[in-house]
Amino acid sequence: MAVLLLGEVNDGELALDPTAKAVNAAKALGEVTVLCAGASAAAAGAAAATIEGVAKVLVAEHPALSHRLAEPTAAMIVSLAGDYSHIMAPATTDAKNVMPRVAALLDVMVISDVSGVVDADTFERPIYAGNAIQTVRSKDAKKVVTLRTSAFKAAGKGGPAKVETVAMPGDPGLSEWVGDKMAESDRPELTSAGVVVSGGRGVGSQGDFALIEKLADKLGAAVGASRAAVDAGFAPNDWQVGQTGKVVAPELYVAVGISGAIQHLAGMKDSKIIIAVNKDPDAPIFQIADYGLVADLFQAVPELIEKL
Repeated sequence: MAVLLLGEVNDGELALDPTAKAVNAAKALGEVTVLCAGASAAAAGAAAATIEGVAKVLVAEHPALSHRLAEPTAAMIVSLAGDYSHIMAPATTDAKNVMPRVAALLDVMVISDVSGVVDADTFERPIYAGNAIQTVRSKDAKKVVTLRTSAFKAAGKGGPAKVETVAMPGDPGLSEWVGDKMAESDRPELTSAGVVVSGGRGVGSQGDFALIEKLADKLGAAVGASRAAVDAGFAPNDWQVGQTGKVVAPELYVAVGISGAIQHLAGMKDSKIIIAVNKDPDAPIFQIADYGLVADLFQAVPELIEKL
């Protein structure tokens, strides 16, 4: 068996953390080949070659693969699919856009958000907001899988693996890039941060959310938010943690003013240490928190910032 793994490439650079975690999951199934695709992907390919467990790296560079367009990337993957039994990717925003298209072109099912690899045909994935684990066995000749990276450790440093250049089969011309709006931040990336500080509806307003950001900066942490906070306009969409947001599993997760709705817990309950600050002693968040502080966040958080 052989695995073709789509590396996470952003602006020509490899997102090492999600890619290394996906490699660690994929290598149990056989020899892993990493595909790095983009308008510029040579640097990403060189970085992927240093991940332990990678047997070979394919670098595909073409203008059609720029700006992370899903249709050309899917066409690129399908053109290479013949040599592989499994086609996998970390379950990032980009891969969730690409992999269903790959599965459709190959006329197979997509097995999404896999948290455990049982064998070549059998996978585990969370359902019902993470309250149950579903075991899926696929009879498809080729398995198309996205991997929940928070469930796996990152592969170490190895290699370097052999790097080859592959040609783009042609642009299907189904989409075109119009523009990007990028949020610039010096903070760690939310899904790979070791510490995350999240605020919820209890923060009260967009202006008061600065308190969450100040605490995060003191801890060198990424900033997250509950869906209620995002829907209320307190925080931007890309900060949302939960079933319909990002899934995180940091060493430390600080939940401030978050009640703990099941949809939010699905996105952070695998965190190693969870600290909750909420003035409601019956808030569901306290049921999974390692440390809970029943207090008014507007008194507790400034005091915590001062002591830090």
